Amino acid sequence: MLYTNLPCHHIPNVAQGQAPKNALKILFLNIMPIKQTTEEDICRSLAFEDIDVEIIPMKIANQQYKCTPQAYVERYYRDFEDFADQCFDGFILTGAPLENMPFENVRYWPQLTQIIDWATTHVATSLYICWGAQAAMYHHFGIPKHPLEQKMFGIFEHNAPTHHPILENLAPSFLMPHSRHTEVRAEDFPRQCEILATSHESGVGLATSNNGREFYITGHLEYEPLTLHTEYLRDLAKQLPIAPPLHYYRDESNLDLGVDYTWEAACHHFFHNWLTIALEKRDEKVES
Repeated sequence: MLYTNLPCHHIPNVAQGQAPKNALKILFLNIMPIKQTTEEDICRSLAFEDIDVEIIPMKIANQQYKCTPQAYVERYYRDFEDFADQCFDGFILTGAPLENMPFENVRYWPQLTQIIDWATTHVATSLYICWGAQAAMYHHFGIPKHPLEQKMFGIFEHNAPTHHPILENLAPSFLMPHSRHTEVRAEDFPRQCEILATSHESGVGLATSNNGREFYITGHLEYEPLTLHTEYLRDLAKQLPIAPPLHYYRDESNLDLGVDYTWEAACHHFFHNWLTIALEKRDEKVES
């Protein structure tokens, strides 16, 4: 069961109220503009019958929000400084629509890198998603992001030949949505950051470092079925140069036929695996 103060209690296996004492404590830094959509994606992905989880929303102090009411953020999210002297079982950093901006030009880059550094010593396992993954890999290893001529947009098959606990029930391949304008490249990875899954179409999909304490996922397994469709219609309405998401629609000539939720099982297995790793690392700490 997942316990949260966020208004996500319509999602199966999500509850409001006090979490059990043995629940995994997952800190959640949501830097997406529309907070509620990402909240629902993450809560749905972490809600399992067999693992108790408490998700704790966190924000960077003194930020102003345009796409989510300021009062909403102040109500549900607490500043990082409130948690800085505590330890957590997990940490999630979301993506953000900042791909075309140099990392150092992001207004909260100093605060974000402070949090990323803090997580290496105060969190059992961290999960960095999309731009969040690029930011963390850049900060930790200097891995650059490269602009793409065309948006990476669609559902792509990833090969996962490595035996790793995060890939349980995902190997030898799995499907994952991508929606981004930049990429990281395998040739830029140092030995300390191991690539776990790649796609011949969308490139590096998943990597890890620090003995499995950090995971970097460049796609969006947490997306619900119609997210890419909504993004596609949005970009069309803005008259942006956008092609239909690849390997997504049942029939690109008739969008009314809908989409297949082909990555649902991969989402379930990936997030369950990540929480299992968090449980194991907590147990190791108790035993030591």
